[in-house]
Amino acid sequence: MNRNNRSKNTEGTKDVAALGLRAHSGWAALVVVAGHPHFPEILGRKRIELVDSTIPGAGQPYHTAEEMALKDAKKFIGRCIARTSLLARNALAAVIEEFRSKGTEMVGCGYLLSSARPLPTTLEGILASHPLIHTAEGEFFRNAIADAAEYHNLPVTKVKEREVYSVASGKFGLGEEELQKRINELGKTLGPPWRQDEKLATAVGLLALVSS
Repeated sequence: MNRNNRSKNTEGTKDVAALGLRAHSGWAALVVVAGHPHFPEILGRKRIELVDSTIPGAGQPYHTAEEMALKDAKKFIGRCIARTSLLARNALAAVIEEFRSKGTEMVGCGYLLSSARPLPTTLEGILASHPLIHTAEGEFFRNAIADAAEYHNLPVTKVKEREVYSVASGKFGLGEEELQKRINELGKTLGPPWRQDEKLATAVGLLALVSS
């Protein structure tokens, strides 16, 4: 897509784009989305790392904490939160600055939610249930993304993963199947990787772009 067809900010002086992310345990797939929702453009994509490898067990913090005394578990989780939040902030900062230097301003950040039930309010309650430990680890890395977006003053859009195409199609006035088709076809020109990670991140990134 020609740069002249990309979205502009309110002054019309810069191109604008949004971030879309799909989190995993320890990392997230990130895309930079621009253009019109009917004709999206991917300006960039990458994997961002969200684990400090110098902290043993940080890749699965709640699984690691499960084996600790509660007092030690609280300290460990707190340390992991601090380090992962910093990594997420730095990763987003690098992307924001890279594209700002090219004349593109980030105006929003979207990420995907799980459909899991809400977590207990206490660490003790989480660690008492292995399924909740898995849920907590998903929330752990999504929360780091949300924190990073807010730190960089990016409006946050969050949508349940299983609902993202239906929400986006309603917002864009485009059939759900047609939206998926257009996002899928981006991979033909971009080349690999163009997996579910990048496709779903694109859908939520477009929502963030429109919401801005």
